[in-house]
Amino acid sequence: MKVLTFMMAVFGFVFFTSLAYAADTTIDMLNKDADGNKMVYSTELAKVAVGDTITWMPASKGHNVEFVSGPEGFEVPKKSKLGKEYSFTFETPGVYLYVCSPHRTMGMIGLVVVGEDTSNIDEIAKAKVRGKSKKKLKRLLHELEGHNH
Repeated sequence: MKVLTFMMAVFGFVFFTSLAYAADTTIDMLNKDADGNKMVYSTELAKVAVGDTITWMPASKGHNVEFVSGPEGFEVPKKSKLGKEYSFTFETPGVYLYVCSPHRTMGMIGLVVVGEDTSNIDEIAKAKVRGKSKKKLKRLLHELEGHNH
């Protein structure tokens, strides 16, 4: 029995460790999540390592990914097409802010932290967002700062 418990503990540790350090992350673009929040990304605060890729999936129609701010040296890619799968590989450490172009004032925004580097958090906080996105950005930054202390 002890061996079985030990094996389950090891499996659980390996399973959850591999999830935490997965090189590829998927984020759904949603009209509504399980909690009833409208116009959201399934993960609003993602943490990845340098070289990791995030793929945004069009779980609902009419959404995209548009980067509005990132670390110094980050070249902002063109916004993705509406309703299309989009992948981006993060090579520069720092915090990235992105929005859904049509729903940017409805709070459909997200942050990606690459390489646990939050040195550009002040620039992200100054990014121009409007409507519900202002409040959500403050909440996400507060959440991020809470994890770093």
